[in-house]
Parts: sequence; C-alpha cells; structure tokens
Amino acid sequence: MQGEQRAVRACIFGTVQGVSYRVWTRSEAVRLGLTGWVRNERDGSVTALIAGADAAVAAMIERLWQGPRGALVSKVEIEEAADDAPADFRIVA
Repeated sequence: MQGEQRAVRACIFGTVQGVSYRVWTRSEAVRLGLTGWVRNERDGSVTALIAGADAAVAAMIERLWQGPRGALVSKVEIEEAADDAPADFRIVA
C-alpha cells in the first residue's frame, strides 16, 4: 500500500554546490522510490521537486538536511507543489 501521494518543492541553502549534492539527492530519491528533479541555482542554493508516497517524501525531506559528505546545510524551505514530476528522478540544468 503506497498511501497518499505528495509533491513538494525544496530549496536547500548552505554549502550545497560543489559537493555532489545533486548526485547524492538523485541517489537518495531513487532509493526511496521518488520521482522529480534537482538543480543548482545561481544564488548557490539547490532546488528539488520531490514526488511520491507521503512517507517517502517526508523521509527525503529529513535527508536533505544531511546531504553528502562536504555539504553544510543551513536551511531547507519546503512548499507543497502542484508541478507534474517526471517518471524518474533527474538532475537538470
């Protein structure tokens, strides 16, 4: 039983570029069975659209605070999203 589906847009701030944060995010999302995308922003932050089962999305939100080795996350902003997620999880430009 998958439960309720949910989609969120996450904006992650701190030392999150140049530390393979996008690659790590994709790996964690795939492991949790999530779909969506992740991208670097010009201001040094990372944005992700995360969609899937509510429990898996909640787990991913918690993981975003950790990130890969070398990341130092100072803030994660979450907002519910109505965006359509792709059928997989992608790193986008």
